[in-house]
Amino acid sequence: MPYAETDDGVRLFWEATGTGAPLLLIHEFAGDHRSFAPQVEHFAGRYRCIVYAARGYPPSDVPDDDSAYSQMRAVADAVTVLDAAAAERAHVVGVSMGGFCALHLALRNPGRALSVVAGGTGYGAQPEAQAGFRKECEAIAAALRDEATPVFAARYAVGPARVQFQNKNRPGWELFAKQLAEHDARGSALTMLGVQRLRPSRYDLRDELAAMRVPLLIVVGDEDEGCLETDLMLKRTIPSAGLAILPRTGHTVNLEEPHVFNGLVGRFLREVDDGSWSLRDPRSLAKSVTGMDE
Repeated sequence: MPYAETDDGVRLFWEATGTGAPLLLIHEFAGDHRSFAPQVEHFAGRYRCIVYAARGYPPSDVPDDDSAYSQMRAVADAVTVLDAAAAERAHVVGVSMGGFCALHLALRNPGRALSVVAGGTGYGAQPEAQAGFRKECEAIAAALRDEATPVFAARYAVGPARVQFQNKNRPGWELFAKQLAEHDARGSALTMLGVQRLRPSRYDLRDELAAMRVPLLIVVGDEDEGCLETDLMLKRTIPSAGLAILPRTGHTVNLEEPHVFNGLVGRFLREVDDGSWSLRDPRSLAKSVTGMDE
């Protein structure tokens, strides 16, 4: 197994499939390096698909120290994997927690990102939602400490934005739930407390986001209630952003609707590669609906 070693001595499992420009895939809290199987299968003919397990997710190391888990550490880990894969620049696709990481990577290391796809991201970002989200993160961490991981997974896999996946594709959802039940409870709890609970709100970063020029595609399900408002804010704030909303879809967008997700991402990557993905035309930002009253 290939491992990348971080500057604080944590080993991260990673693997690459295919040839072409690097395509880094960053998984969500409830996923791991296996969660992008439909994307690897689809894109490996054109891109070198790189997946990895975040710290706290075996076969990567599970450090015990609370301070080993944070949003900025997650970004540094993604860059460590790019370095280990000898990928100077890459297209970066992240879902949920991975989407937060991908966006922060583009903000902090814009020279490493050819483009970013952020799927199902936004939980807890709205100012009025932050306190409640942090309490929920603490409740999740407590459940992981107190229950066996399979018991926790059975509850978490049928959350309000997960049941759509269960209803559409029972075998696919069952594989997702099975893999979630295999996670390390300690690593997941520390990730929830250090990365999810303490990550900065995107609303506090609007000035930085407005200056972002890395091509960005935001993908969200229309029943992913915790993400919709924040993703609309991102679309309105970031000049390089496009927003795709998938109907009757929940949080696990890349697995719940793999064909639609892959099609959207593939078109986006082609436009980035050929230079046709441009910044938003400022004329579209007029306060007038039609422009006739200006």
